[in-house]
Amino acid sequence: MPNLIAKSALSGQAPLVLVGTTLAELVPERITSVAPLKGQSLDKALKILGLSFPAPNRFVEAAGAMIVWTGREQAFLIGASGEGLTGLAALTDQTDGWAVLTLQGPMAEAALMRLYPLDLRLAQFGVGRAARAPLNHMSSVLMRTGAEGFTVMVFRSMARTAWHEIETALKALAARALV
Repeated sequence: MPNLIAKSALSGQAPLVLVGTTLAELVPERITSVAPLKGQSLDKALKILGLSFPAPNRFVEAAGAMIVWTGREQAFLIGASGEGLTGLAALTDQTDGWAVLTLQGPMAEAALMRLYPLDLRLAQFGVGRAARAPLNHMSSVLMRTGAEGFTVMVFRSMARTAWHEIETALKALAARALV
């Protein structure tokens, strides 16, 4: 009988550091799609986790858990169990379907602005903002996690392509920095 070993989408990919900016894979413990059932409030259940249901284009973090808006009456709960939401929301495990990348450093914003049709300047897309937007041709969820930090979620099948696109943008910026 074969012995199957679970691997992340970018298993074995070392972090990339260019012009002081780091691209790395983040492997969350769990990702759960949360869609409140008609007439149900998730406030009490999420409050136990220190969270609240996010407003459109926002995410909320607390104690290692995050909930990010992903569409009308839908969010992804990341890094926490959705057990307290049973009966209040439709819950779907998404852990194996998504790859998560982090981009941190002074060139993060400029690199992503080459790939997203969004104004990602801090004044326009501040910390705590999220967007369901295309990363070039790939569907993604983008979050601003810090002044120089972003988290990018793409379908697992697109992980290497997303990595390549971000790496290419960073290399172009690095080349310009050397001139």
